[in-house]
Amino acid sequence: MVLPVDPARYSAFLVAMAVMAVTPGPANIFAVATGVEKGKAAALVGVAGLNSATLVWFCGAALGLGALVVAFPEAFKVVAVLGGLYVAWLGLKSLWAAWKNEAGAAHATVKLGQSAFRDGFTVQIANPKVILFFTAVLPPFLDVNRPVAPQLVMFAAATIGMDVMSMSAYGLCGAALSERMSEPKFRRGFAVAVGVLLLTASILILTRE
Repeated sequence: MVLPVDPARYSAFLVAMAVMAVTPGPANIFAVATGVEKGKAAALVGVAGLNSATLVWFCGAALGLGALVVAFPEAFKVVAVLGGLYVAWLGLKSLWAAWKNEAGAAHATVKLGQSAFRDGFTVQIANPKVILFFTAVLPPFLDVNRPVAPQLVMFAAATIGMDVMSMSAYGLCGAALSERMSEPKFRRGFAVAVGVLLLTASILILTRE
C-alpha cells in the first residue's frame, strides 16, 4: 500500500509545524487578547475562526493559490495590509475604551469586534506567517510523484490540529486572567494590554514580508 505522504517527509513536516505553531505571532497574540477580553468561550470561537481561514488557504493551495501568490505578490500584500489595518483598528478601540473611562474606571469595558469568529478569520486570512507557510514552507514537503490532494489533506490535518492546540492554549491562558476583570483598575489596565497586544499583532502583519 502506497501512503499519500512519504513518512520521512511527513515526520520532518510535523517537526517544522510544531515549531511554527507554538511561535508567538499574530494568531496566537490575537487568541490571548480575545481570551483576556471575552473569556474562554470566545477564545475558542476565535480559534475556530483562525483555523477556518487556514482551511480556506489549504483549499486555495489545492486550487493552485500558491502559484498565484508567487505570480501576483502585490495582490496578496494588499490583503495583508487591509487585515493588518483592521487588527490595528481593534487595538485602538481597546485603548480608546481604557482612556475615555479614566475618570470612571469602574465602568471601563473593552470592546473588540462583535464576532470573535469573524475577527479570528480576518487575522489569519491576512497573516503573513500563513502566506509564508504556503509559499515557502509547505512546497518542499510535497511529493510531485504522488497525488497532491491526499497530501494536502494530511498536511492540513496536522497543521490545523497543532494550531488548534497551540492557539487554544494561548487563548485559555488569556481567559484565566479575565476572572479578575471585575476589578475596575485591573480591567482598565487590561484594556490597555489588549490594545497593545492587538497593535503588536497588527505590526507583525504589516511589517513581515
